[in-house]
Amino acid sequence: MATHNGETALITGASSGIGEELTRLFARDGYDLVLVARGKSQLEALAAELRQRHGVSVTVLAKDLAQPEAAQAIYDELTRAGTTVDVLVNNAGYATYGSFTEIPAETELTMLQVNMAALTHLCKLFLPPMVRRGSGRVLNVASTAAFQPGPLMAAYYASKAYVLSLSEALANELRGTGVTVTALCPGPTRSGFQSRAKMEDSKLVQGNIMAAAPVARAGYRALQAGKTLEIPGLRNRLLVQAGRFTPRKTLTGIVRRMQERVR
Repeated sequence: MATHNGETALITGASSGIGEELTRLFARDGYDLVLVARGKSQLEALAAELRQRHGVSVTVLAKDLAQPEAAQAIYDELTRAGTTVDVLVNNAGYATYGSFTEIPAETELTMLQVNMAALTHLCKLFLPPMVRRGSGRVLNVASTAAFQPGPLMAAYYASKAYVLSLSEALANELRGTGVTVTALCPGPTRSGFQSRAKMEDSKLVQGNIMAAAPVARAGYRALQAGKTLEIPGLRNRLLVQAGRFTPRKTLTGIVRRMQERVR
């Protein structure tokens, strides 16, 4: 087991699901942590557990990344405290579900602020200091949704395509700097994601889908190895590969059928 005493990982969306599982992996390996999410009480409870179990320092920042000023506020607060972020994990994100024309514009735009704008802003703020130091790692949580259009979750799928494209481009730009960028692309994962999107009865999330813990482990290993892309689960990798050889119109129709509600 590697030890990273003295290094700090900033994790957004840390209070549940994949983000919560990632906090435990980082703490196990000796990272100090900065935990970001909206719910302060959940973060404080998790922080207390991690401090007691692993003896690491944990800072809690209850911030809503739907607010355009949140990323800058996080950076400024950590800068004032003299905290150096060695690893940035952009895990925060959520989905909207339903017909694009029926979902309120504000609902979709708020999701895009979290999924894309806040993620981009945090990368803009924390990557330059990493490059100057010659070391650092970034893990951006995208999705297998990034590889095809997604009717009934059109804006969400598009947002994850953005995260994947940005991450791969940054990984290329940063070669030789000592800084790596990894895109984690899980398939459907058991977490609070489905209930927040109100899609528990979508065909996509029925049956045996991955739990958050193995997804987090795959992402953590890929991050530490400096991989650019990680797709957890053999089934998810096969589906992504199959999609690359399927005509786009056909693929979009298949995704539409998978997204529909169970009747």
